[in-house]
Amino acid sequence: MRGLPLVGALCLASGTIHAQGFRDDWFERSNQAKADQPHWMTPLVTVTPRLEQELRTDFLVETTAAGEELVNYGNGKGLELIPNERVELLFNVPPYLEHNNKSHDGFGDVSFVGKHRIMSANEEHGSYIFTVFLAGSVPTGSYSNGARGAVITPTIAGGKGWGRFDFQSTLGAGLPVSHENTIGHAIAWNTALQYHVIPKLWPEVEINSTFWKDGTMDGRKQTFVTPGIIFGRFHLRGRVAMAFGAGVQIATTHFHTYNHAGVFTVRFPF
Repeated sequence: MRGLPLVGALCLASGTIHAQGFRDDWFERSNQAKADQPHWMTPLVTVTPRLEQELRTDFLVETTAAGEELVNYGNGKGLELIPNERVELLFNVPPYLEHNNKSHDGFGDVSFVGKHRIMSANEEHGSYIFTVFLAGSVPTGSYSNGARGAVITPTIAGGKGWGRFDFQSTLGAGLPVSHENTIGHAIAWNTALQYHVIPKLWPEVEINSTFWKDGTMDGRKQTFVTPGIIFGRFHLRGRVAMAFGAGVQIATTHFHTYNHAGVFTVRFPF
């Protein structure tokens, strides 16, 4: 019995050493993944083809043609991890939607994303990247704050940089698992143009387009132009940094689900 405290102490020490080693190996892999790609800033709306490791939350304030507002808390962002030098996993928190009309407030759908980086080079070796995504959403939204069925969205993404300028672009198509006649297929094409003015300042313009085929939105399309600016990355402590930014989506097509939206983002890369 007298040896039990010693055994317990040895087990605790062994577990601590193992956890430390696991953490060190993880960060070594994520450091290498980030070193092998361009160091651009993640855009406001367009999902970056880069692999990123961070905690992120966004906020949207959408204004409809009737002057009503919809506030989106979180915008389906969450924890982003790099478990492998070519892989990123995103675990997104369901957004909370607040309506300023008679609609019910509530949470939206759970979503997740997996990225696999096919090729990349940092700024010293060509400044480019090409990545494939596989995203999915589960219909967990309350009331009418989410889709009626699960949707899988395969996406291709790429980017190229020239000096301080870069562009990042994605093209994806939503494939409903059920309720296809209602949900239809949404094809999303997003492109971000950025210019790195000074070390902590990234102005940008994005073009965010969606085209619908089948379903209740069949044949419709909408495009937003999104000017914005992002500040960062500011070192906080240890590995943790912070970036934040804002922009406004402006509808440029006759059909649009809302007139404009303010977009706000806060990220904590690590």
